[in-house]
Amino acid sequence: MAREFRTVGVVGMGTMGAGIVEVFARNGLQVIAVEVDDKAIEAGRKHLEVSTGRAVSRGKLSQEDADALLARIRTTTSLADLADADLVVEAVPESLELKAQIFAEVDKVVRPDVVLASNTSSLSVTELAVRTGRPEKVVGMHFFNPAPVQRLVEVVRTVVTEPDVIDDIKAFAATLDKVPVVIGDRAGFIANALLFGYLNHAVKMYAERYATREDLDAAMRYGCGYPMGPLALLDLIGLDTAYEILETMYAESRNLMHAPNPLFKQMITAGLLGRKSGRGFYTYEAPHSPKIVDDELTPKPAQEDDVPLRDIARVGVVGTGTMATGIVQVFASAGFDVVVRGRSESKVEGAIGAIRKQLDKAVVRGKLTEEQRAETLGRITGTTRLEDLSDVDLVVEAVAEELDVKRAVFSALDEICKPGTILATTTSSLPVVECASATSRPGDVIGMHFFNPAPVMKLVEVVSTITTAKEVAATVRALCERLGKVPVSCGDRAGFIVNALLFPYLNDAVKMLEAHYATADDIDAAMKTGCALPMGPFELLDVVGLDVSLAIQRSLYREFRVSGFAPAPLLEHLVTAGRLGRKTGHGFRDYTR
Repeated sequence: MAREFRTVGVVGMGTMGAGIVEVFARNGLQVIAVEVDDKAIEAGRKHLEVSTGRAVSRGKLSQEDADALLARIRTTTSLADLADADLVVEAVPESLELKAQIFAEVDKVVRPDVVLASNTSSLSVTELAVRTGRPEKVVGMHFFNPAPVQRLVEVVRTVVTEPDVIDDIKAFAATLDKVPVVIGDRAGFIANALLFGYLNHAVKMYAERYATREDLDAAMRYGCGYPMGPLALLDLIGLDTAYEILETMYAESRNLMHAPNPLFKQMITAGLLGRKSGRGFYTYEAPHSPKIVDDELTPKPAQEDDVPLRDIARVGVVGTGTMATGIVQVFASAGFDVVVRGRSESKVEGAIGAIRKQLDKAVVRGKLTEEQRAETLGRITGTTRLEDLSDVDLVVEAVAEELDVKRAVFSALDEICKPGTILATTTSSLPVVECASATSRPGDVIGMHFFNPAPVMKLVEVVSTITTAKEVAATVRALCERLGKVPVSCGDRAGFIVNALLFPYLNDAVKMLEAHYATADDIDAAMKTGCALPMGPFELLDVVGLDVSLAIQRSLYREFRVSGFAPAPLLEHLVTAGRLGRKTGHGFRDYTR
């Protein structure tokens, strides 16, 4: 018979604990909240009043309901007052000794059948369980911050947790309108194990001055649709908290992807903890304020730079595939005359036809007038001759992702194009310098990595090689802004920014599935619900294509030689078996075609 949880105890009323208290009280439960002293209780009460007050002001809670919610909460400084609880959730700071002490004391005062749960985000639940006389009734119940809003709850079982306890806690979490996922006791669980490797890698990029903080964050927001960039997210979490989580994960995994970058320790020592201290990777208006203010690292507006810009009026695009046609549409829609070069008349006609079809849809949806459509199409000229690109100011190469093919195109363009023409490649994985070395003008060669579909996705990675001229990089960034895009600058390194951060995370998810730690559905649910990502890792892999994903992961491993970047064997096996994702109807999931 399933347990009923009517009275719940919560130990700790910090930000997380107070949020958990609110979740329980919102759902009609009686809550006994315990803190160390009256001052801590007052601070916890303040958290609750601010949170419920905000909900009332936004119309999500009536004042009557808010008053009833607060009336269901009893506060105390004595653990002995938990004697009547049916479930106790510990939410004190991330210290194993402190949590173990709490568990040992609570174990003595509650009934033998009461379940004890820890909200730890990284510590071993097993270590806590063995400090009690009821290890079979100890679980992890990891809420996400802010608990009243975030729906994910990771239910963590140990090797001795009774199955009925897990079933009851999972069912209980569902009654709270949460999404419970059941997992084993491993450092980081699902969400943190995948999230913090990605965040740590972003800090490494920043520490190496590969890209600015603004460009790193913009890349993941506009290239992947993430709600926050990695460095802004770390400021929200707190650098000290992130460091402790990474340390715990590394102690268990010995995976260098989890070894905290030295910059963490330096910033923590300097008191730069993120929003809570008023400064972390960014500077904030005041401690705990979400408002970022300018500081000495804030980039100057482009117009304040002394670098001269080249004039761009006429653009050439080499290629007629999906990416090439999208790029042509972007330039023509922004008022540029565009010459699109294809290998045959039929391919050129097909490319222009595809653009016409997209513009027709925009007219039907009211996003474009008939006149605007006609003007856009009037700016596009098709050709099969590279020689017709001789007078353009910029050429964007968007042919097959094969180095020899691209080098041949750049070599030919070098002879054809006038002096001063910028030659850009939209490669997503190949070295831009290889294209530059095929020309006699390496200073004029740059990467312009658009994202698919180009007319919709706002991000463009502007990739400079060691020989790219400053005015070329500045011109391309300014050009991207004229196109309505968000340019981010980075060096010529495998994966640039987005793929270098995204694909190791996806690879880690595959390794997690491969180890039978959690199902693909639970991993996807954890990342979508707990981290507010637009897609779970397996959904995304199936959309991108497993063969494409494997090729990118291999290129990252070849360049960086980090063991954590080695492609997951399961990914390689699925590609060998022809399960490439949605395009074949089978990937990590099966699709109806």
